Amino acid sequence: MARIKSSRVVIEGEVRPATIHFEDGVVVEIGSGSADSDFGDLVVMPGLVDSHVHVNEPGRTEWEGFATATNAAAAGGATTIVDMPLNSIPPTVDLDALEAKRRAAEGKISVDVALWGGLIPGSQESLGALVGAGVCGFKCFLVDSGVPEFPPMDLGDLTRALTALAPPAAPLLVHAEDPAMLRPFEGDSRSYSRYLATRPAAAEVKAVQALSNLAANASASIHVLHVSSGEAAETIGAAPANLSGETCPHYLTFAADDIPDGATQFKCAPPIREAAQREALWDGLRLGSLAMVVSDHSPAPADLKALDSGDFEAGWGGIASLQLRLPATWTEAASRGFGPVQIAEWLSAGPARLAGLENRKGSIAVGKDADFTTWDPDGVVAVRGSELEHRHPVTPYEGMRLRGSVAATIVRGGVVYDGHSLIGGRGRMLERG
Repeated sequence: MARIKSSRVVIEGEVRPATIHFEDGVVVEIGSGSADSDFGDLVVMPGLVDSHVHVNEPGRTEWEGFATATNAAAAGGATTIVDMPLNSIPPTVDLDALEAKRRAAEGKISVDVALWGGLIPGSQESLGALVGAGVCGFKCFLVDSGVPEFPPMDLGDLTRALTALAPPAAPLLVHAEDPAMLRPFEGDSRSYSRYLATRPAAAEVKAVQALSNLAANASASIHVLHVSSGEAAETIGAAPANLSGETCPHYLTFAADDIPDGATQFKCAPPIREAAQREALWDGLRLGSLAMVVSDHSPAPADLKALDSGDFEAGWGGIASLQLRLPATWTEAASRGFGPVQIAEWLSAGPARLAGLENRKGSIAVGKDADFTTWDPDGVVAVRGSELEHRHPVTPYEGMRLRGSVAATIVRGGVVYDGHSLIGGRGRMLERG
């Protein structure tokens, strides 16, 4: 049996001193007394769960890959990630593709990995088999995904698919923008304001309102991905309980007015919006309209980001931030009066529940995996993209000094990151439930 302790352990919605006993990778007792590892007054929290990660392997491994993604996760305090069904080739929309994904991950993962399935036109017949094979749920788009092998769904198709996803099956995850409200790029393609105008907040709000109407007539759960606007968050908060939402650190950190023209490292979809929208998203977290903060880690090589030209129309839309999710969120959260309890809910418990992993992940409790993130709330992270574990160094956080440094990442009782070096070797593939 092994034991760790700290004067600040996040347990059952409070921060208190505790000694955690674990054996064979599982928590067996929470008490007091001496420990093999004493973390002093560092925060010990349930291991972070990131339920929105694009690993891109197989097929586009040059964009990321299981080895680099899970190393970045470990260095950022995440003990579990859930991989999106795109931009890998093939996308995870049937059993053959699911098996290809699992084979691609063999022997490469430093943290635990679960998988989302995909929903595209014509793949509805595979939903039941994929649920039976352990996927956590299904991702779909209402607009162009950016890759040809993952076309969007329309609302009629979603209505029919929801009948196959009644509880306790799995949630439907939706990239929610109304395609009829997107606009063509006009004017200087290096202008961030011109890019922002192509994807107005109203397009997101209208799509979320449509999903709220679907939820009212469905028994399945619907989850809105990467919410970027305050009105969309308010709509989710007023919707039936089976509609939930998430947001991301980049929407909570940056504001459109501060993004220079040509800075395509900031491009994502939906886009980063004005400061007032950012503050409205924080209100959504405070009120519970938004349930979690996830990375939406979607990296690409520098040439695809159009860094040289600064062309927002041509550049790939995605933010690389898997390793920075904790400090980016904490830096802004602490300045608004939030504490480690809220961080544990948004970065661990909420994503674990969404992915159906809460029986083992997301909180520190007897019978759950001995997954822990130990971090210093006052520690400084000086962001240098070249020093991150992601495959590519491109990040909008370049040069920033963030608060909240990871001291140790522990997966099922074993250290995979000690604050300086990756140790790895403990990752397993997970299934929902």
